[in-house]
Amino acid sequence: MKSSFTWNERVLIFAAGMLCLPLVPSTSAQVQTQTTTTSGVPTQEVKIESGEVVAVKGNDLFVKMDDGSIRDFPNIPESAKATVDGRQLGIHELKPGMKLARATVTTTTPQVVTTVETVTGKVWHVTPPSSVILTLENGKNEEFRIPDGQKFMVDGTERDAWGLKQGMVVTAAKVVETPLTNISKQTAVAGTMPSDLPVLIFIPK
Repeated sequence: MKSSFTWNERVLIFAAGMLCLPLVPSTSAQVQTQTTTTSGVPTQEVKIESGEVVAVKGNDLFVKMDDGSIRDFPNIPESAKATVDGRQLGIHELKPGMKLARATVTTTTPQVVTTVETVTGKVWHVTPPSSVILTLENGKNEEFRIPDGQKFMVDGTERDAWGLKQGMVVTAAKVVETPLTNISKQTAVAGTMPSDLPVLIFIPK
């Protein structure tokens, strides 16, 4: 499974009685982290390749593709089996002249990993409108930046940074959303032996 990601950060609007601020980096024990993952609708792409077995050398399979090129499929595992007329055949029992078709199904599932870091403390000092210093449960003071235009709900009343007073107990939260792409592949190979029955080979990932 491969994942790629981009990074995006945003600040949530305050719920009643909560303060939502970007956190200054902190190693305080009062910082709590909660992570959730939400998956979107997966999409599938099917790719079909076909050709004729030319040779088997060790665990390498050589196939002449429909476009005339010779492709080497290296390190075919011993566990890969072909069902031919009720018999399970391994890589070393494949014969030249066998025609194969390989279908690869790629499933892509978008995901969003949301990480919420929260910290609770008492207002020790506020420098409106830019920052506030909170005293945490361990007695340590931590400084938090306040976004431009941020409004706060304190005891059901909306306040700006100028409305924060020493001694108020507030909770600061940082929300980081990381989009991910979860990609998985499944491969199946089907084919026929010359003048023989159809073959179905499953190659593990």
